[in-house]
This record gives sequence, C-alpha cells and structure tokens, in this order.
Amino acid sequence: MIVVPVKEGENIERALKKFKRKFEKTGVVKELRRRQQFDKPSVVNRLAKERAIYVQKMQRVEE
Repeated sequence: MIVVPVKEGENIERALKKFKRKFEKTGVVKELRRRQQFDKPSVVNRLAKERAIYVQKMQRVEE
C-alpha cells in the first residue's frame, strides 16, 4: 500500500504529484499492460537479446 504523508497546510496537488510518482515507481501499470497479451517465450528471449545488444552498443559508444 502506498502511503503519502501530507504535512499541515500542504497543497493537495503536491500530495497527488508525490502519490503519482510513487505509483509509477511500483510498476503496477507496466505489469498490467504486459499481462494483457501472451508473448511466446521465444519472442521474449529474442527481444531480451536484442535489448542486450543495444545496451552493449550504447556502452561502447560512451567509452
């Protein structure tokens, strides 16, 4: 459960913004979208491999 402490006299908009940030970090929405459709294990593995290759290329460019 996400708890956002609100200080005395604090604006409700600021408290909502804190809540939204904490909720984003939990990754609930991302997980729900991922579960809406089934991806074959071979597709998941291929995408993970492509992402790893991309990350390695980006790291080499930085060096």
